[in-house]
Amino acid sequence: MSKRLASFKGPSAPTSSPVLQPTQPVIPPTSPSRLSETTCHRRLRTLLQELRSISQTWDDIVLVDGLREARTLVDARTELDNMLSLLPPDSEPRSEIVGPKLAIMDNSIAQLDAIAAKLQKLLRRMSTVLDNLEASYHEAQRTKGARWCQEEALWVSWPLEKFVKSMADVELPYHRSLALIKDIIDRLRSHSITFEASRDAISQWVEQPYLAEDGWEGKWEDLCAVEVERWDAK
Repeated sequence: MSKRLASFKGPSAPTSSPVLQPTQPVIPPTSPSRLSETTCHRRLRTLLQELRSISQTWDDIVLVDGLREARTLVDARTELDNMLSLLPPDSEPRSEIVGPKLAIMDNSIAQLDAIAAKLQKLLRRMSTVLDNLEASYHEAQRTKGARWCQEEALWVSWPLEKFVKSMADVELPYHRSLALIKDIIDRLRSHSITFEASRDAISQWVEQPYLAEDGWEGKWEDLCAVEVERWDAK
């Protein structure tokens, strides 16, 4: 063992290759706004998260509650049509056959009307959030100046003005979607609608075509996850 340790005594022989010094990673300059969050940062994040919450509630109402009632309505009408088709010609259907199905259909129509009213209320909430977003922008202009609002990146690259101007586009696709939903409800309301037309209406309900690309999830969620620090922080 003493011979093995002896090989470590004395200076190491020089090598012909130069010793590479460790390099320090290049760190990009940090925006002054990112060093410490202000009330403006926190308020903007809160308002954006509220817009996300509204959109999530919208999807829950449309794709869970609304879809259930629309399908219940179509199923009850289809079952009644099938029952009536089995009756002999010129015979009157018994009330115990027709009555319960009509009651189910009437209840589903009433529930769909209530769902449209809930969505209208969500749109008013969304409009209020956008008004508050604009108000926070004007307040920041007053306290920090127009140049700060236009040029200073809040977290990554977007300044406050870009957030505010871009969010103005959030509301329109939801207005269009609600108009479509009301139209679908009116179509399903008619007892003379065919099964094929009902099926097409249900497909439109599920697709929410105006929100597929321009709704919150399709257009804004990933962007906010990148541009807003602590976006998903609890």
